[in-house]
Amino acid sequence: MKIFISADIEGITGTTHWDEVTRTHPDYPEFQEQITREVASACKAALDAGATDILVRDAHSTARNIRAADLPEPARLVRGWSRHPYMMMQELDSSFDAVLMIGYHSMAGSTDNPLAHTLYSDRIAEIRINDRPVSEFGVNARTASLESVPVVFISGDKGVCQEAVSLIPGIRTVAVKKGIGSSTINMHPDQACKKIYNGVKAALSARPFPAGPSLAKKIRLDIRFIDHTIAYRAGYYPGVTSREDGWISFETSDYFNVLRLLLFI
Repeated sequence: MKIFISADIEGITGTTHWDEVTRTHPDYPEFQEQITREVASACKAALDAGATDILVRDAHSTARNIRAADLPEPARLVRGWSRHPYMMMQELDSSFDAVLMIGYHSMAGSTDNPLAHTLYSDRIAEIRINDRPVSEFGVNARTASLESVPVVFISGDKGVCQEAVSLIPGIRTVAVKKGIGSSTINMHPDQACKKIYNGVKAALSARPFPAGPSLAKKIRLDIRFIDHTIAYRAGYYPGVTSREDGWISFETSDYFNVLRLLLFI
């Protein structure tokens, strides 16, 4: 069994302020350790469930967060950004049997996490696909569908776990925290690792895997930017229509074109 893991940090146990997820800040090492522990727990569970190949995609900020030496062999780690349109799902292909998402967070505008955002916290206020607001989970789960690989597990804040269940009925979730204003309520870090281990093992041991979100034959992408001038500039991307209220719209029959647009604008 071949497993792909995409890992972010804003949904890791404890993270509450941007200082804690910024590599150059003194608060960061504590949460670098925790993201590594939670990903390692997922890897160990996958191995115990029968996985023989695990590829971990470090998908936060610099993509240089997870400590490779603390992951169990034979896990491999993707670090840095190639700038492939799959972004947080780089190197996923149809040879994988399942996707796990660790440390994911709620979408921009959500009250479920003080670190809620979608892709670019300084630029994007909202993303919709066929009129449905989506998080990074929503974007990436559809990327998995593009490769026909099921997403079977997610850990993160309560909000993104609820979104995951609504999009993929049957997905296993572990909500390690919930947001209250600018604060978070978190389970104990050790308990989070245990729950992630148990959740991943159960998810990979269950059959059949839940079906991923279907990709519509006609896809409409709408993005609202924080700065309306970015929307104006984006209007010059082929096929994009911009509006004066900071929104852009794009229609396609191929989800890969959505991912390419998100990469370039």
